[in-house]
Amino acid sequence: WSQVVSEAEKIVGYPTSFMSLRCLLSDELSNIAMQVRKLVGTKHPLLDTARGFVSDSRNNLQMRGLVVLLISKAAGPSTAELSFQHNMVSGIYSSQRSLAEITELIHTAFLVHRGIVNIGELKSCDGPLKDMQFGNKMAVLSGDFLLANACTSLAQLQNTKVVELISSAIGDLVQGIYYENSKSSEENCLTDDIGISTWKEQVFLSHSALLAKSCQAAMELAKHSAEIQDMAFQYGKHMSMSHKLHSDLQPFVKEGSSDTMAFSLNSAPAVLHQEFLGREAWIKQIRELQEAIKAGKGVTSAIDLCRCHGNRALAALERFPPSEARAALANIVYAVTRFP
Repeated sequence: WSQVVSEAEKIVGYPTSFMSLRCLLSDELSNIAMQVRKLVGTKHPLLDTARGFVSDSRNNLQMRGLVVLLISKAAGPSTAELSFQHNMVSGIYSSQRSLAEITELIHTAFLVHRGIVNIGELKSCDGPLKDMQFGNKMAVLSGDFLLANACTSLAQLQNTKVVELISSAIGDLVQGIYYENSKSSEENCLTDDIGISTWKEQVFLSHSALLAKSCQAAMELAKHSAEIQDMAFQYGKHMSMSHKLHSDLQPFVKEGSSDTMAFSLNSAPAVLHQEFLGREAWIKQIRELQEAIKAGKGVTSAIDLCRCHGNRALAALERFPPSEARAALANIVYAVTRFP
């Protein structure tokens, strides 16, 4: 994965870890970073989020912006925009680079907002109450700051369709995360008796909508046809669905993973295992769940589903002309659909 990302960054002109640098080095965010240091010694999740921005060891945080840049370069200029090619750097319009930054800022803002803890569920080992309350305030304010910056930059693109697309993606994110939080609010809760189709709908909202609509918006900025816009949307949707399935599968397919490796009861293998097994038998197996899922059909079905979305993403790429950027987008799909 790291090699795929590194090679893709060379194609679009610069490492995507620098995309939000202007925002991250601003006086306002520097002040936020100083305030976050007060949380050192506590278990507030905002600390882990902040560390992730710095280390980003798996190169996952900047993946969305990178895909937007790659799909922009893969599509190239449309016939309607040929006269404006002087605005392109490495085959990408400046407005598309701004859109990639906006996409990353929105994703980062929601990551920060997800770090808000339920004060009523805190334990004494988590840290002093006043520090945890302070951490919540910082998560709200810093997330809002990033989102406000994204919205300001979005307005500066001066394209009403792009504004509509990205605004609807923000709405999707809110709806998806609200559903996630409502399900995780009950400790040790079981998944609802839902099928994989409902799981797909929920994951699209919380994980895929932003990338899919950003890819479509990048095509709109270059005045590409409705067909090309739809293919870009389909690539973003199915690649990010594969990415989520790949992540869900790690506790079950990763070599040397321990029996205690954390996994979600709302992950794809668990949902599919429940669907195959039946609700009553699923509840009986809950104490031996991870091994039961490994031995059942949930994991293999989730791998098949991951590869299915990957193939659909690759099929969407066929509408783009052969290029280094298209090959890099395909390699991203291969990276998240390969299992040991």
